[in-house]
Amino acid sequence: MVNSMRCFLGEYSPNITEGSRIALPKKLRDQIAGDGVVLSKGFEKCVFIYDVQDWVERAQRQIDKSTDNVKTRDLERYMYASATEAAIDVQGRVVIPSPLKEYAGIKAKTAVVGVGDHVEVWDYAAWKAYMDKVSATLVA
Repeated sequence: MVNSMRCFLGEYSPNITEGSRIALPKKLRDQIAGDGVVLSKGFEKCVFIYDVQDWVERAQRQIDKSTDNVKTRDLERYMYASATEAAIDVQGRVVIPSPLKEYAGIKAKTAVVGVGDHVEVWDYAAWKAYMDKVSATLVA
């Protein structure tokens, strides 16, 4: 089944509200089919957000891969154990569960970043530090 390709782009700085809610920017939200997403641990201490259908297709591709590789199994455990479905409320907000929020060190201000096939949520200071490091290596 081929899906129309989503391409999440841009960088936004919404704040976390009471109840660990974050407003997904409209440009990102408009690309999400339905009113739900899957959140999971990301790499470099962020939270991944996937459209539910994209997550299902990605999971199926992963299942189709051989599981005789230890790194593949470790990655599956890392991603799937922390994954959770979340609803997008009528105001376009998603609740980030406490374990994911703590994992990513997210406080009040965030960076919500479109990264092609998914969205990442970072603590704003961590995002800035990471981008400064990446910029220094790419531009040097």
